[in-house]
Amino acid sequence: SVHVLSPGYVNARLEKETPIFNKQRIDFAPPEKINSLVVSSNQLCMSLGKDTLLRIDLGKPDEPNQVELGRKDEAKVYKMFLDHTGSHLLIALNTSECLYLNRSVQKVRALSRWKGHLIESVGWNKFLGSETNTGPILVGTAQGQIYEAEISVSEGSLFSTNPDQYFRQVYTLEEESGPAPVCCLEIERGIEGKFFIIATTRKRLFQFVGKVPEGTEQQGFSSIFAMHADHLPSFREFPANLGFSEIAFYTPKLRSNPRSFAWMMGNGVLYGTLDYSRPDSILSDERVWVYPSDIDITVNKPISIVLTQFHFLLLLPDRVKAVCTLNGQVVFQDLFLEKFGLLTRMIKDPTVQQIWIHTEKVVFRYHVQRESRDVWKMYMNMNKFDLAKEYCKDRPECLDIVLAKEAEHCFQNKRYIDSAKCYALTQNYFEEIALKFIEAKQEEALMEFLIKKLSNLKPSEKTQTTLLTTWLTELYLNWLGILEGDPSQRNLYLDTREKFRTFLSSPKNKDCLFNNRASIYELLASHGDTEHMVYFAVIMQDYERVVAHHCQHDEYDEALNVLSRHRDEKLFYKFSPVLIQHIPKKVVDAWISMGSRLDARNLIPALVNYSQSASTQQINEAIRYMEFCVYQLEETQQAIHNYLLSLYALCRPDSLLSYLEQAGTNPNRIHYDLKYALRLCAEHGHHHACVHIYKVMELYEEAVDLALQVDVDLAKSCADLPEDDEELRKKLWLKIARHVVQEEKDVKKAMACLSSCALLKIEDVLPFFPDFVTIDHFKEAICNSLEDYNKHIEELKREMEEATQSAKRIREDIQEMRNKYGSVEPQEKCAACDFPLLNRPFYLFLCGHMFHYDCLLQAVFPNLPAYKQAKLEDLQKKLAATSQPSKTHHRPKDADTISLGKGQQSREQIKADIDDIVAAECVYCGELMIRSIDKPFIDPQKYEEEMQSWL
Repeated sequence: SVHVLSPGYVNARLEKETPIFNKQRIDFAPPEKINSLVVSSNQLCMSLGKDTLLRIDLGKPDEPNQVELGRKDEAKVYKMFLDHTGSHLLIALNTSECLYLNRSVQKVRALSRWKGHLIESVGWNKFLGSETNTGPILVGTAQGQIYEAEISVSEGSLFSTNPDQYFRQVYTLEEESGPAPVCCLEIERGIEGKFFIIATTRKRLFQFVGKVPEGTEQQGFSSIFAMHADHLPSFREFPANLGFSEIAFYTPKLRSNPRSFAWMMGNGVLYGTLDYSRPDSILSDERVWVYPSDIDITVNKPISIVLTQFHFLLLLPDRVKAVCTLNGQVVFQDLFLEKFGLLTRMIKDPTVQQIWIHTEKVVFRYHVQRESRDVWKMYMNMNKFDLAKEYCKDRPECLDIVLAKEAEHCFQNKRYIDSAKCYALTQNYFEEIALKFIEAKQEEALMEFLIKKLSNLKPSEKTQTTLLTTWLTELYLNWLGILEGDPSQRNLYLDTREKFRTFLSSPKNKDCLFNNRASIYELLASHGDTEHMVYFAVIMQDYERVVAHHCQHDEYDEALNVLSRHRDEKLFYKFSPVLIQHIPKKVVDAWISMGSRLDARNLIPALVNYSQSASTQQINEAIRYMEFCVYQLEETQQAIHNYLLSLYALCRPDSLLSYLEQAGTNPNRIHYDLKYALRLCAEHGHHHACVHIYKVMELYEEAVDLALQVDVDLAKSCADLPEDDEELRKKLWLKIARHVVQEEKDVKKAMACLSSCALLKIEDVLPFFPDFVTIDHFKEAICNSLEDYNKHIEELKREMEEATQSAKRIREDIQEMRNKYGSVEPQEKCAACDFPLLNRPFYLFLCGHMFHYDCLLQAVFPNLPAYKQAKLEDLQKKLAATSQPSKTHHRPKDADTISLGKGQQSREQIKADIDDIVAAECVYCGELMIRSIDKPFIDPQKYEEEMQSWL
């Protein structure tokens, strides 16, 4: 069947759930009736009939071991006791004797010291016991005595000595009528060496508490009982009497202390937990389960009890009842058929948590399966919600029910915050819960519910996230508004404000808040909460809004701090025009700290607006930043340099000239606009600066003209600048001379100009002087000029004589060359083809090399430039087009000299042109050979062919 447990969960059970206590009948038919059965550590011992003992290792159930007691008398097994290791078996006989059997041997041994005592109970030592030694143990008798004993098995020669080491009485238990049988004994060790001994009679439960000094545990428990020699130990007593009692313990893990107990006695079952930290009694949270009406201790009294984690099981003659220790309710009842006979005993193996029941003929075993499956429901009904959640943490559908019940419980008890936290974890309908808190006017709890619900949403649930985030913001703002107006709620206001800021800055909410920041801004604005608007803007990194807010409230320093902290260039550009009007020095400092991250061109508009209305002192801040850009950042942008020039021209003329001079005179390396700078300097009357700019622009005439208005020496420095243009330089000096003569009327200074410039002569200056000036002022200058002329004439004469001599020598050399000849022997061969030279036209070079005409042409042609190759081909065509030359000439040059007629002359000229190209130099001794030194001997294109020819 399928049924809905709660919104969001569907529990599908396809088959019937297995019961907690699952009974199984053991496939075993005993040959004789079963007297007694004990189980521990997976070792089962069974007494059959009068004299047989059956031992079964449940790990190997197919290999049972049968031992005979060897008794000839009428003795019967009264009770059996098996220790926690499954190694030591005590067999109490109804003849007040006791036998011992170790798991490793086959022979039963009588314990002689124990004779005369009917053994009712044994308290095993779980701390010192081993497979060969029990350690000090406690033995209870039907007469009420408690004895301390120890049983040991010798290694090698088993039972060579008596196994019972000692057997001494340590105490006697009594009821109001005298000594009473010791029904149960249990030894537990607490903290700090403290031991707890629990002993029960039919109506009383005794506790003996005492310390055993460390290292003396082997000496036994006599000291603990000796403490109670003069007075009774603490005990619980109930009036009814079953004739016996039995106590059971639950141990959660092997080799750990028991955690709870259940004592079956005449009035019912006393059960509770064990607290080892208590000084005098370990029994805690005690409760009594009174026998119901269907249990009559006179007719069908309970026989045995076992305890599990959450239940105790009572064995009745014909059935088993399971009672939940949490609520005292009977949760399970199993009726046995009459054919199996009356139930005899029930026992639990603490190591594997299995329960065994037997009659005289049949053995049953109960498996405890998922005992805690419904515990959550019981704890929930008891309002123990933490425990309930612990036991259903792996079952989300059950956990949801517990959370809903806890939330409702908290709501009914007006614990609204706790209720909200629980509701947020449930699958209940969101709207119902929200309306519930709204109707109760519990805004704080509603906020807690929304916060928890928001934290549980998945990233894919964006719509729900947006809804909750916006609603929470509205609730926070409302709550803060209420608290802010109440001085008595100051601490709560601060706490709520901190929570709101944490909410806004939460990384989980970041994306949602960012995507819906416009709505959040509107909410903040509608509540007039500028403080949190700024805070939220900072979180969203919306620094533009933050800076604008500070500027609107005249908080310029704060605005600049935000800019400096986040170093956003665009924000600097946007807000600098406002900030520099109020805190110019700090703004410029911030610009400088930004360094090259800021583009100064984008800041110039702010500086221009500022400098137009500011004083000289404030303009200095603009100059300071521009100088930082030019000199530190080495900016080359023309706009920056032009603006710096304008600032210098406005209020720092000295810095203007030094800046221009530092920029140099190379127009290609100057970053300011020369024309703009010239106009700017002219407007402000900075003539020195204008002169410098004219010089850079190479407008020397304008530079000299302007310099003459300022300083003649400055004009002189300008006049010497055009070094490559003497005519212009002379013209500039004439301007200076005219100015000195006509404007200053200073003859001496005019003569100084003549000495300063070698290009000026006295005759160039004379026209500038007035007619009435006497010659005395120019006498020295005129004499010097005449002497210079004489020297120049003499120099020209000397040069003419040298030229005449040189022409005469050249004519002589030409005549000598015409008469020069060389002799060729008949056996001479061509240097290129090694054939006789005189067979064909040839060339003879001064170096002695001789080549056939065609051989030389073939060697020279590939190395000629393209234009010469073309010219040579053209000349050869022209030569071929003329009449055939004489067939008997040895030296082309001699043949060329014999020429008659106009046509022959043209042919000779062509041949001379060919000779000039082909025979300009020896192909072996001239530059052609030098240029070919890096060429390979074999043409790379023919290398393979050449190499193959050598193979």
